[in-house]
Amino acid sequence: MPIDVQDYRRNSLDTWDRWAANWERERDFLWSSTGRLGERLVERLDPNPGDTVLELAAGTGDTGFAAAERIGDQGKLISTDFAPSMVDVARRAGERAGLGNVEYRVLDAERMDLESSSVDGVLCRFGYMLMADPAAALAETRRVLRDGGRLSFAVWGTPERNLWAFIPGGALVELGHLPPPEPGDPGIFAMGDPNRINELVGGAGFGEPRIEEVAVHWGYSDPDVHWQKTLALAAPIAEAYGKLDPGEQERVRGVVRERAAERLSEDEAGLDGVALAVLAE
Repeated sequence: MPIDVQDYRRNSLDTWDRWAANWERERDFLWSSTGRLGERLVERLDPNPGDTVLELAAGTGDTGFAAAERIGDQGKLISTDFAPSMVDVARRAGERAGLGNVEYRVLDAERMDLESSSVDGVLCRFGYMLMADPAAALAETRRVLRDGGRLSFAVWGTPERNLWAFIPGGALVELGHLPPPEPGDPGIFAMGDPNRINELVGGAGFGEPRIEEVAVHWGYSDPDVHWQKTLALAAPIAEAYGKLDPGEQERVRGVVRERAAERLSEDEAGLDGVALAVLAE
């Protein structure tokens, strides 16, 4: 059954607001693992000094902060998220870094309170795939971009190339504690197919996107660390797990640990992932 879009939006906003503190605590770990991807997104955007750059679904803000250094004091980064608590996390991080060219705003990417043709570039790391209506968000992105502006964003690739996420989620689905995802529903793998990216980006009025694979090294060497990080950062998994009785929790944890350990022992890449970096104009 298709999701109720309004319910999904309300629940997603509530979840990200409640989970912001965890992401703030894990900020260093997240950037140590995904920073190479964030920097690559900024490289592909190639902002100039004085540009105005918008970051959507900014989370802890770090990808946008990399752009803020390039656009300089005459430029402006608009760091946004639809969850107010996440905006607060980014604001605290930016203030600690001494960044003076950043504006922090609560902003819904599907309905932006920004003027048309008002920004030179847009960044979005792992945001569109989780939005209730990514087509609307991409159309809004095209609207606020000036002529010649660029969009640089990332989504996760397919499940088999991101076992760090697929193993825990798959175990909960297999054991009956999460419903299987419906095709087309928002989620971590919702835009892992390049054909889906082409469809959405083209439908929003952009030209053919340039898609580049980027490896993400999580650095897990211990399946127990993988599980701890999963519970800290993956709200749907943590909340489904938290509702189980202790015996069933142990069963789920055992399945995830066994499969993660097998992967870590079989493959040098272990539980690393693959993201798709997308450039659209």
